[in-house]
Amino acid sequence: MTTTIEPSIATTHTVVVAETLRTTRRGLLGWTAGITVAAVAYASFYPQMAKNGAEQTANLPEGLRDALNMNDIGSAAGYLGSTVFGLLVALLAMFFGAALGARVTAADEESGTLDLLLAHPITRASLLLQRFAALVAAATGVGVVLWLAMLAIRGSAELTSISAGRFAAQCLHLVLLTVLFGALATAIGAVTGRRGTVFAVTAVAGVTAWAAHTFADQIGLGGLAYLSPFHYYIDSEPLRHGIDPLAVVVLAAASIALVTAGTYRFTRRDLG
Repeated sequence: MTTTIEPSIATTHTVVVAETLRTTRRGLLGWTAGITVAAVAYASFYPQMAKNGAEQTANLPEGLRDALNMNDIGSAAGYLGSTVFGLLVALLAMFFGAALGARVTAADEESGTLDLLLAHPITRASLLLQRFAALVAAATGVGVVLWLAMLAIRGSAELTSISAGRFAAQCLHLVLLTVLFGALATAIGAVTGRRGTVFAVTAVAGVTAWAAHTFADQIGLGGLAYLSPFHYYIDSEPLRHGIDPLAVVVLAAASIALVTAGTYRFTRRDLG
């Protein structure tokens, strides 16, 4: 699921956003298929979990059930919010955002093609921002496909207690989470210019944020959860209550701040 972005995209007659999406289409299709198939496969297990979920989770320590939000695994919203959107899909989206963000500038700088791109009439800031806009478009596309997939299996998987609007709210929160980690990767790439470093640091930060959100109460540091993007992504339970305006604002504002900082540094750094 790796792709390369051709250095010819930054021409006078080419829109960077569209060309970025075109040249990365195979990787984007792979990520979209992977996230959607994983979500659909696990969501399809809900009828079995509705019948036997309480028995299957009874042997888990109470603290672990609380941490993983598995106390209401017998309901559709509880099951999807804990195992599917709360864990599997969230972590996949995090890595997806990191992978896309690593390619905004760092991939070309590391491969030595960034100079060729910037030799065309395009500024550093414009290149970074248009590449990031392509990342937002790609994340939105994944969210839309996932939403349609959930609606497609909604009846057969006995998920009708969750409305189409609530599924849309959860997918919007997922898009914002993806964009946030993409913004973090973009900013790190703008500072370091090394794709491997970008992906590694973003992945570690993401897993740490997920662990802080999940286990903060168990270690007596519940306040840490509010510093994690996963708190704003899932704790308002979009599958039950719909879109959380505060969560949307926080995730979007954090993404804007990261990209702004990355752009500032990228436009002033010696690219060698």
